[in-house]
Amino acid sequence: MKLRTLSQLSLAVIAALTTSANAQEAKTTAKQDAFEKIEVTARKRTESLFESPTAITSIGANLIDKANMGNLEDIGKYVPNLNITRYGVGNAAHASVFIRGIGLQDHIITTDPGVGVYLDGVYLGRQMGSNLSLPNVERVEVLRGPQGTLYGRNTLGGAVNVITKQPGDEGILTTSAKVGSRGRIAGDIYFNDALTNDLSMSASASYKQRNGVGTAVNLVNPEKEIGEEQEFSGRIALKYEATSDLAFTFSLDGVDNESGQSPYTIEFTEPLDSSNVLNGDFPLLTEDLLPANPDDLGTTVAGIESTSYSGWGTSFTADWAINNTYTAKFISSYRTSEYEGGLDDDASPLNLSEFPEVGGADQYSFELQLNATFDKMDFVSGLYFFNEDGFTRSEDFVFSPFNTPDGVLNDGVTPSFGGFGFFEINQETNSYAAYINGSYDLTDDLTIGGGLRYSEDKKDANAIFPTFPERKDISADFNAVTWDINASYQLSNNMNVYGQVQKGYQTGGFPPRPFGGPDQFVSFDETKAVNYEIGLKGQVHENVSMMLAMFVTDYTDLALPFSDPTAGGGFVTIVENAGQSKAQGIELETTIALTDDFTIRTAVGYLDSEITEVAEGVQGIGKGDSPALTPRWTVMVAPSYFVDLRNGGTVALNANYSYRSEMQGQSVFNKSETIDSRELVGFNISYTNPYGDMEVTLYGENVLNEVYDVGRLQQTGFVGVMRSNDRSEFGLKFKKTLNYNL
Repeated sequence: MKLRTLSQLSLAVIAALTTSANAQEAKTTAKQDAFEKIEVTARKRTESLFESPTAITSIGANLIDKANMGNLEDIGKYVPNLNITRYGVGNAAHASVFIRGIGLQDHIITTDPGVGVYLDGVYLGRQMGSNLSLPNVERVEVLRGPQGTLYGRNTLGGAVNVITKQPGDEGILTTSAKVGSRGRIAGDIYFNDALTNDLSMSASASYKQRNGVGTAVNLVNPEKEIGEEQEFSGRIALKYEATSDLAFTFSLDGVDNESGQSPYTIEFTEPLDSSNVLNGDFPLLTEDLLPANPDDLGTTVAGIESTSYSGWGTSFTADWAINNTYTAKFISSYRTSEYEGGLDDDASPLNLSEFPEVGGADQYSFELQLNATFDKMDFVSGLYFFNEDGFTRSEDFVFSPFNTPDGVLNDGVTPSFGGFGFFEINQETNSYAAYINGSYDLTDDLTIGGGLRYSEDKKDANAIFPTFPERKDISADFNAVTWDINASYQLSNNMNVYGQVQKGYQTGGFPPRPFGGPDQFVSFDETKAVNYEIGLKGQVHENVSMMLAMFVTDYTDLALPFSDPTAGGGFVTIVENAGQSKAQGIELETTIALTDDFTIRTAVGYLDSEITEVAEGVQGIGKGDSPALTPRWTVMVAPSYFVDLRNGGTVALNANYSYRSEMQGQSVFNKSETIDSRELVGFNISYTNPYGDMEVTLYGENVLNEVYDVGRLQQTGFVGVMRSNDRSEFGLKFKKTLNYNL
């Protein structure tokens, strides 16, 4: 048993920065890198990406680096029929994940995402905080389509798995730094080593900052610029191998983010008449009161230009190989988070509608798995429990559409109401589930499989709003049986065709903003979906691999949020089960090696999605309307070219192009809510030294400085617009890796 002393570790740190004598040559050709065997664990078993009978995209650490992906929002630019945006009270930590037309852009504690985000198998219950940064990440796996059997609740559109690098016995120390335009400064450090013969550790720390894109023009000393970024995050993991068959892993991670509000402005959709109290939410607001630069903010409310998010979590995993057939796994976790944010709805100095907001949530979960592998079959099974307790609160909410300096309208009429005051929503959720999923080899080439899951959810909530005479308590129970069946056939050693039918389930809940009164604070039902899919995967040629999926998904009792301007103001958000919806589309991902040193990766998605039936009495949503934040076309192209130098070094040229066609800002068709299409272009030009342990990169992100909308919310007389924050950026990156054995 060999302990690492502090002095030895210090020498290793110095060596990482000053020498490459012990470095291992890490240079590979583009073709080797493109067609290496990719293994995924998306179905809670390790299997080949090409043999898994479902639509999965796996993005490894190399592609994350070469495409300059800094957070989960960037992942949404490179996967077909995936779109990730943010809106939640201007907080950059918020991620609205939409897959195949399903997702939710809200963040209030009573709203659940339609796509599940997981960190090393642990479900993240809140969209606020899901926009994870990506240091120390091994890969990100995106499953498209309902994942009701293995993942259960709130994976109606799919699931996103973020998988970190696990502790091992290889001595590695990696440092990286980034300096760029717009005041970009970033740095990362990653360490992995065996501390003893049985205990290994990995640890990482990351810092990033960037200047903003606008200012709060009416604040004397604003705390932050609009769009400013500043974040510190870290993670440590320990793995103890008690025996050759039993291992325990413990991890602790944390993040602290203090940034500026995401760029937000408004656009008028109709003329407003200040003498007509029914004409628009803010009849006193005029175009000349808005800042000329839409990245600027006109508020006079100090602090609303700033946002913050902090959180930490732990997980404990036990892996036990019971014998050559059976294995068991236990995963437990605890996570806590809190945030501050807020928007100035009128985006001006009139103080018509501002709502500084705070929120937080605590969650813990337990999962016990029993898995087995036989000669011709395998299965995974488990029991699951999840608890979440959280709140959303606005202490200083103001809504005063008739606010004037003297309290009197232009026609001399004194307004009948003014400030709207305080609101608060609290909710506790308990979720239980049991599942089993297996596959059986009928022949050497034909495999069939299926699964079954029972889910039960209980929610208890209470709320107080200005229109409530007293706090209202409400409870609701939801349950579902979900399933899947699939079959796959190996056409050749390199090609597989599959077909599957999946049923998914999204729990019901309560509306996030029932400002219209207690009668609005009622539960809505769960949404269920059945997905029919066929696909083809594999290496169709020595130099070409592809993954093709074609699908049709039917949704029942689809829960959709919409703003009701007639019930307490345009900021009222109601959720109703709109009826039925259908999505159909195709996804194609290819990798083509034109030469040993030149490859092109592409991903194209087409989606036709619309509401096909509307339940009787539902208002604001019509047959033929499109789901929110769902582009019809998604396209990604990423060429890579390697040049070998005479000194043994390598120059790599990587470019990336991402396209999202126009989409609806919310799930009610209105021309003013349409988000225009956007195109993003970036590049990396890197030099790797002959030892393969040092890399210097010139990078460019959004080099055409595309400014685009990421959310549009219809109000009465205007639209609230959240704008992009990933503006053009150019800079240098430096990376140094030391492989050592002390």
